Amino acid sequence: MPHLFSYGTLQQEEVQLSTFGHLLSGEDDSLVGYILAQEPIHDPAVIATSGHAVHPIAKHTGSPHHHIPGTVFEVSEAELMRADHYEVSAYRRVEVTLESGRSAWVYVEA
Repeated sequence: MPHLFSYGTLQQEEVQLSTFGHLLSGEDDSLVGYILAQEPIHDPAVIATSGHAVHPIAKHTGSPHHHIPGTVFEVSEAELMRADHYEVSAYRRVEVTLESGRSAWVYVEA
């Protein structure tokens, strides 16, 4: 099964219930080579789901000194597609190697 790393709203219970239909179980991990910024969200459905009009967004720096803490979840391919539908066009899904050495998908700046 694929892994999905979240540093933002996909960690929220209400977002997981709305997006996946159940809560996900995950483990702490860290995204290396990225920093957090803020992204204004304009999609009313996403704002209603998350409760926020500004979401965090990961910007690539390539520096091994930059880390973003978060949670890695084991998800199905169908759940990845649901997460793709939830995320707005400011984000793109990329495969990364997390600090733990685990491979995971993560949404970063498009």
